[in-house]
Amino acid sequence: MRSAVYPGSFDPVTLGHLDVVERATGVFDRLVVAVLANPRKQPLLPLDERLALLRAALAGLPADRAARVEVASFDGLTVDACRAHGAASIVRGLRVVSDFELELQLAHNNRRLAPGIDTVFLMTSLEHAYVSSTLVREIASFGGDVSGMVPPAVVEALGRRFPRR
Repeated sequence: MRSAVYPGSFDPVTLGHLDVVERATGVFDRLVVAVLANPRKQPLLPLDERLALLRAALAGLPADRAARVEVASFDGLTVDACRAHGAASIVRGLRVVSDFELELQLAHNNRRLAPGIDTVFLMTSLEHAYVSSTLVREIASFGGDVSGMVPPAVVEALGRRFPRR
């Protein structure tokens, strides 16, 4: 069974993330969407809410794909999360060329730490290439409409944090 981990902060999960998840389930038999619980950073959404929003968003996947996706949290090295979940691959999404430089560094470092774990890059679909969690948080903080960038449950969660002006 080919298993992979798709790590990220998912603060919040976007339609671009979901696009990568859906496409990764076409490549791997099992996918663990691993939410980073980094105590050194202050996310907008607490870990339990990010996990719940991801699970709600993934419920919209086709049943055959949803059955092969697991949501989990981790703290520490991504390669350790891979080992814990029996995954031999790390899935990373690329939106634009500028993402590649950082992602390449991470991939090389992960390969150095764990030679048996490879990184697989999936390009985000063109319609989601402009979407990032950072941009979504900023737009929402100013009362902007993010409904075309995130799942409905995320729109609601952000609306509670940032009431529209």
